[in-house]
Amino acid sequence: MSQNPLIRLGELGQSPWYDFITRDLIQTGELKQLIAESGLQGMTSNPTIFEKAIAGSELYDEDIRRLSHDGLTTQQIFDAISVADVQASCDAFRSLYDGSDGSLGLVSIEVSPDLANDTAGTVTEARRLWTKVDRPNVMVKIPGTPQGLPAIFQCLAEGININITLLFSNTRYEQVIEAWYRAMEERVELDQPVDRIQSVASFFVSRVDGKIDPLLDAKGDPGKLRGTAAIANACMAYALFEKRFAGPRWEKLRSRGANLQRPLWASTSTKDKRYPDIYYVEALIAAHTVNTLPPATFAAYKDHGHPEVRIYDGIKQAPAQLQALAAAGIDLDRVTAELETEGVASFAKSYSSLLSGLESKVGALAGA
Repeated sequence: MSQNPLIRLGELGQSPWYDFITRDLIQTGELKQLIAESGLQGMTSNPTIFEKAIAGSELYDEDIRRLSHDGLTTQQIFDAISVADVQASCDAFRSLYDGSDGSLGLVSIEVSPDLANDTAGTVTEARRLWTKVDRPNVMVKIPGTPQGLPAIFQCLAEGININITLLFSNTRYEQVIEAWYRAMEERVELDQPVDRIQSVASFFVSRVDGKIDPLLDAKGDPGKLRGTAAIANACMAYALFEKRFAGPRWEKLRSRGANLQRPLWASTSTKDKRYPDIYYVEALIAAHTVNTLPPATFAAYKDHGHPEVRIYDGIKQAPAQLQALAAAGIDLDRVTAELETEGVASFAKSYSSLLSGLESKVGALAGA
């Protein structure tokens, strides 16, 4: 068995990804070191991550000054910076990508959160980012909103790698799986290749407990259900994944070289200090999955993770736990719907804040 728990995760079939991107990570060689020595298999970015990287450092000041001098708008400056970082990250992961079936070494870039409820706008932006980044191992992130679903289908049908983000409910997840199937089947009917198309379905975990635990606290936590909802919900998602990616429909696509649309566990850092710092990581280890870890959680798991496949224990317990939550008055469908709306709003707020901070920096650098 590997000494490094993160490498062991990979051996068990789960890809550890870094939920973080910043230029110094790439320029110092730290990213390549994480790939070579710590089992890192992919990376993802979002507006909140870029906001901290750009506003909280001088790493990008020279580029900001130059791009501003060239007459680019604030939005165009951010686009140029984020695309360059994602391209460099893709290049760092390229040998891992090339040495696998294309399922390893993927890097995600997000369409503007302002487009979450705009199908046509999302498709246009996903095409633009796919073309502009111009790397086979890039994935474009599209929220799994009702308006996002047709965009997800369209982009996958066009052969674009898609990371479906902001998934909270199994009802929505099933719709995402169906969009993937229809896209792959359309390509097969048109005799187009499906063997290099990658997709992940990003299921957000800790935010579910973050919403439900206070409701349980208000009720005096009947049945000691605190900290059970998120993992039970994710375990049911994995059970759904195993059910849907089996049988004749899947086998027909697999025979053409189609890749599984893997579940990705997002928001797996522990927000509530009453739970262990690797609480959500340990519970959701499973084959054919991805776990995106922010740097602190990545380091914590490397230090004291105990990797073994535990998800089947969770799947056995989940129905009773979800029934107990319902009996305690927790409406999971309502909670997950609220989380989807809040998630879109939160990312849009971060994006707006990012552009505002970047605009301030442009002004300050111009006057320097």
